[in-house]
Amino acid sequence: MELEELYRRDLSLLIALQVLIEERSVTQAAKRLHLSQSATSRILSRLRTMLGDPLFTRVGPSLQPTDFALSCQQRLQAPIAELSHLLAPREFTPSQCRQKFTIAVTDFAMQALMPLILPRLYSRAPEIQIEVTPVQHQELQTQLGLKGVDVAMCRAINNNTQLMQKEMGQVGVRPVVAPDHPLANKQLQPEDFQRYPLAIVAISDGVKALLDEAMAPWPGGQVILRTPSLDNALTLMGFKQMILILPSGLAEQVAQQHELRVKTLPFPLPRIDYHLFWHSRIDHDSAQQWLREEIIAATAPVLSGTLA
Repeated sequence: MELEELYRRDLSLLIALQVLIEERSVTQAAKRLHLSQSATSRILSRLRTMLGDPLFTRVGPSLQPTDFALSCQQRLQAPIAELSHLLAPREFTPSQCRQKFTIAVTDFAMQALMPLILPRLYSRAPEIQIEVTPVQHQELQTQLGLKGVDVAMCRAINNNTQLMQKEMGQVGVRPVVAPDHPLANKQLQPEDFQRYPLAIVAISDGVKALLDEAMAPWPGGQVILRTPSLDNALTLMGFKQMILILPSGLAEQVAQQHELRVKTLPFPLPRIDYHLFWHSRIDHDSAQQWLREEIIAATAPVLSGTLA
């Protein structure tokens, strides 16, 4: 039978048939189906018409299924069990999950957030697989849609109706200097960014543009290094009296680990919101909901400024 023909049949009647066979009583079946006795009797009449068989004969106070009805019951057990499993609320157990998740990240998220996210995820779901890939800001819709990336962490972008998002927190920009730098124990001034060479780490093009605009009244600062790699900049700090510019959160972590001094920008920078993005197709998936909740919880200490 074609699907179109099946669609025109009231397949819920077959569930009622199973209940009638189990109860052998229209009255008891009506109670289980939360219907009146007369409505259940009409269902039985429709079943007899649809299946072309009397289905039951009355033996005293109970209904006796025909051989055909018993055959239907046996054949329906497997598909009804599958439907019950399909329609049952899906419970997600992290410890039993073997799913692969793909996370798109910026350079900042790679260095500052993923070291917090990965231990949290694997401690709760040790059998999962994680793939980390760079965010493609201009192709985020495609990346989260056709390319199958599960979530992306990046600056807020223009809203898209097919992309869901949640604000993770704010990311600022913090200068860092070595403990023996002439500015180590001083408050930074705008002209310091003209006097000393700069290294910029894990700062996106968009944030770099904001930084350049904020520094415009004090031109002439020399950026001697721009890199996604923190190690490159730390190596250079060993023989250059430079100002290292990092995203906030990452700056505090680096300062703690390498005994550096975190400073404050001497000029204002616009608010930079960091968001978690995902496609609407996976919005209600329980495993994906768990992943998003864990990412938000893991990154809160950095993006809320707790480490600052």
